[in-house]
Amino acid sequence: MRRLPPLGSIQAFVHAARLGSVKAAADSLALSSPALTRRIQSLEQFIGTTLFERHNNSVQLNARGRAFLADVEPHIESLASAVERVDENARMRIRIAVPSLFASQRLMPALPKLQQRQPDLLVDVDTGPNRIARLNDGIDVAIAIADEIDERLYSRMLERGLVIAIGSRDLLERIRIPADLAKIQILLHQDMPKAFDAWRNAIGMPELEPAGTSYFDAGQLILDAAAGGLGIAFMLDSHLEASTDARLVQFFGKAAKSPYAYWFACSHQSLERKPVGILHNWLFEEIAVEKAA
Repeated sequence: MRRLPPLGSIQAFVHAARLGSVKAAADSLALSSPALTRRIQSLEQFIGTTLFERHNNSVQLNARGRAFLADVEPHIESLASAVERVDENARMRIRIAVPSLFASQRLMPALPKLQQRQPDLLVDVDTGPNRIARLNDGIDVAIAIADEIDERLYSRMLERGLVIAIGSRDLLERIRIPADLAKIQILLHQDMPKAFDAWRNAIGMPELEPAGTSYFDAGQLILDAAAGGLGIAFMLDSHLEASTDARLVQFFGKAAKSPYAYWFACSHQSLERKPVGILHNWLFEEIAVEKAA
C-alpha cells in the first residue's frame, strides 16, 4: 500500500482552504495557529509542492492547491461515513451548527418534540461561526442565514421572513418616522449587512441615512442593545415575534422582504444518513415558515 500523509495534515489543509484563514482554521480544530501551520507544511513537504499563497492574515489556494482540494474533499465525508458505519452508537448522533438566536428562540423550545418522537437520536448543538465552511468537518448539518448557499451542497430554505425596525418602546416619542433615524444609530447583524438597505429601498427612501451603524455577531446581543435604547435594530420579524423582552416593539409599521433567509444545508452524502434525514423532515414539519412581503 502506498504511504499516505497523516490524516491530521489533510484535515488542517481542508479547513484552511475552506476558511481562507489559518487562525480561523486553527480555532475550528482547537489548535494553535503555529500547530496548524506545521501540519500544512508537513503535508506540503510530503507531496513536494506548496498548496497556498500566503498573505498577512489569510491564505489562498494556488493552482496545485485547488486541484488537490478537488481530489480529496469528496472523500472526507466518505471516510467519516465509513467510520460511522463501524460504530453503531454513532449512527444516531448528529451535530448541527446553528446561529445562537435561532437556537434559543426556535430550535431548543422545539427539540423536546423531536426527542419524544426519536428517543434514540442524540443532537449536539454548535453555535460557533463559519457554519457552512465546517460542514463535513465535525458538523453534519448547518442552519445558516445567508442570501444563497453553495450550489455544491444540498440546501432548502427554512424561512425568508421580513426585515423590520425593532427598538425600545421608550424611544417611541423620539423616533416616530423613518427620517428620525438620522438621530440614532442602527444595529445590524454582520451576517445581514444589507438588511437596512433592503428596508429603506422598500419604503421608497433609498437615501435615508442613520446617525451611525453598529455591527454585532450575535442576534441576541442586537436585541439586548435595542431593548436598552442603544439603537434601532433591523432584523427579521420572527426575531421580534419570538422575543420575550416586553421592551421591544416594531417601529414605523413598515417591512421589507429580506434579502437573507434561514437555510438548512448539508452535503448530499450526509442527507442520505438516517439521523440527518430525520432531523431534516422534522425541521420542515415543525419550524419552517413561509411569509410574503
